[in-house]
Amino acid sequence: MVERYDTLVIGGGMAGLPLALRAARHGRVAFVEKEKLGGTCLNRGCIPTKTMIASAAVAHQVRRAAEFGVTTTAPSVDLAAVVARKDAIVDRIRSGSYKTVGKADQLDLYPAEGRFVAPRRLRVDHTEIEADKIFLVTGLRTSRPPIDGLDSTPYYTSRTLLDLTELPEHLIVVGGGYIGCEFAQMFARFGSQVTLIQRAERLLPAEDPDISAAVTDGFTTDGITVLTGTTCTAVDGRPGHVRAGCRGGETGEVTGSHLLIAAGRTPNTDNLGLEHLGVTPDEHGFLPVDDLLRTQAEDVWALGDIRGGPMFTHTARDDADIAYRTTYRGQDRSTTGRVVPHAVFTDPEVGSVGLTEPAARAAGHQVLIGRQDFTGVVKARAIGNTRGLIKFVVDADTDRILGCHIAGPDGGNLVHEAVIAMTCGATYTDIAQAIHIHPTLAEGVNTAAGGVHREIGT
Repeated sequence: MVERYDTLVIGGGMAGLPLALRAARHGRVAFVEKEKLGGTCLNRGCIPTKTMIASAAVAHQVRRAAEFGVTTTAPSVDLAAVVARKDAIVDRIRSGSYKTVGKADQLDLYPAEGRFVAPRRLRVDHTEIEADKIFLVTGLRTSRPPIDGLDSTPYYTSRTLLDLTELPEHLIVVGGGYIGCEFAQMFARFGSQVTLIQRAERLLPAEDPDISAAVTDGFTTDGITVLTGTTCTAVDGRPGHVRAGCRGGETGEVTGSHLLIAAGRTPNTDNLGLEHLGVTPDEHGFLPVDDLLRTQAEDVWALGDIRGGPMFTHTARDDADIAYRTTYRGQDRSTTGRVVPHAVFTDPEVGSVGLTEPAARAAGHQVLIGRQDFTGVVKARAIGNTRGLIKFVVDADTDRILGCHIAGPDGGNLVHEAVIAMTCGATYTDIAQAIHIHPTLAEGVNTAAGGVHREIGT
């Protein structure tokens, strides 16, 4: 049986879901999702991990209670209860998505895997779907690195570790990007011993080097063993006892109770039958698009992580907005020039936007650096969290903000001051001249910009 639709959306994540709902205002929509609505962000990424990180932060603060003059007993973490809280929050949000989809006129949800079998024809179970407009929003999956013995060694991914209900005695984390770092600190604060193995020479290698250093210092303070410049080449073991063989660092072998592989993600483009659409992925599996998110095939778009570039929930949502407004409303929108921030929810918390200092210098800018350590921010002292710094990267000739990088308390929120400035064309001097409330963490942003909120004598 062949069903005809105006629009086909494949993927029910944070780009596909809003796009399908809005496209249904303009005609019949086939909405295909083989797993659960909400995609990685809701089901196995942003929301569940930040919910569990919040529990880890509570445990960490209770252990520090005496520093604040509060007497209490040492906390114990009930991981099963932490997971149950996470599941309840995710279930409530996800159920709302299903209710919204169920109420949408002209939208048919196909909860199954789809594959193109002919030009512009997708087979889902026993139904074949044809559509005038096709949006590919299938996201990424966890990569499996070439580590000897991984086939026969028990290991977790960022997806499966979220459901573990017994605390690991010693968690080995392979990968020092944002996923590995968030999980490493989370489980360290739950009470596990943690060793993090990172092939690159520093944690979070895409961040400014000063930010990486601040995060590493925070991890060391938390008792996490960080092995940088170290490649995990082989693993073996059984449940409760695993071994990681390493090359390149000071340690040749790490033994622990549990193993997390967090070494990258791969686009879900290899099983779609894209050859029938005339769409060819690049060498890494991503789909090249123009600034309107159009692929090389007529009336076929690629949104979210599979188009490469910035891969975050907030960019996926913006992709959906751009695709909807340009395709269905005829409005003038594109990805060109958009300012994309991101965060890493460690302690210190990372908030970043724009060019790092090395990238700015490599691009030929004459660079001015503004910096404020959180040790000099009085609100940070008051709340007992002085880890990290605020750093501006500025074009010295034009006073234009090229980047802002924060590692510190509430860094993911504080960086939006720079995001708005960069979006609206405000300069480094504009932030310096803006009066900030005292005492707040945002005073540090003003001080890093050379503003008036400095301690007397500095």
